[in-house]
Amino acid sequence: MSNRQGEFIWYELMTTDIAAARAFYAAVVGWTISESSDMPGMDYRMVAAPDGTVAGMMPLDAEMIAGGARSMWVGYIAVDDVDAAAARITATGGHVFVPPRDIPEVGRFAMAGDPQGATFYVMRGFPDQRSDAFRADAPGHCAWNELTTPDQPGAHAFYEGLFGWTSPDSMPMGELGDYRFLWAGDLRLGATMPGEGPAHWLFYFAVPSITRAMDAITAHGGTVTNGPHEVPGGGHIVTGTDPQGARFALFGSLEEADT
Repeated sequence: MSNRQGEFIWYELMTTDIAAARAFYAAVVGWTISESSDMPGMDYRMVAAPDGTVAGMMPLDAEMIAGGARSMWVGYIAVDDVDAAAARITATGGHVFVPPRDIPEVGRFAMAGDPQGATFYVMRGFPDQRSDAFRADAPGHCAWNELTTPDQPGAHAFYEGLFGWTSPDSMPMGELGDYRFLWAGDLRLGATMPGEGPAHWLFYFAVPSITRAMDAITAHGGTVTNGPHEVPGGGHIVTGTDPQGARFALFGSLEEADT
């Protein structure tokens, strides 16, 4: 795996209705999503941007739902050693929900939660191939990773200790506190912001037209929860929920893209 420790390398939607989710995100983001499983022994759909795969989708079964699982997006973060990362997660107040295990010919991973409740994966890929699932300048890729947490200092201590992230700069938000940027080396990953309630990660996927994407959200049973808002550096963002309740966000131009 050529990605450095601390980089986001994959995104995954766990959903209560994979057929509906496939139709929704194909319309909203423009992804090409496989109609049948791409992995033996489980229903796992590959999600492709125009230049390659960026994410996956899997259904939540009855047992998962009975145990409290809900539709949600989860990010995979690269580590050099999955077992060592899992041990550090538990030692520093986090939780390991799925202990380290291998996916044949893909990699080793573990599913975890930070001390404030946000869910994420750690992974070491087997093939020596770079993942560009996180790439701000490419349609269909994730353009930004944002953590909302009730304990921003505690979250920074946890993630910076686990992945080696840094946070040298921030943007004041008045009474809301600071929007603190996250870096993996010289790569800016996203940011954290203080907020009430359980911590959660929100992923911003790049689209050619925010205007068209917003129309598609409502037309296909989703909800626009905030936006559109202009962001520093250009472009607009919008946040929403899909028909199954998973949070997501979009980044792009407010103007209509050329067809």
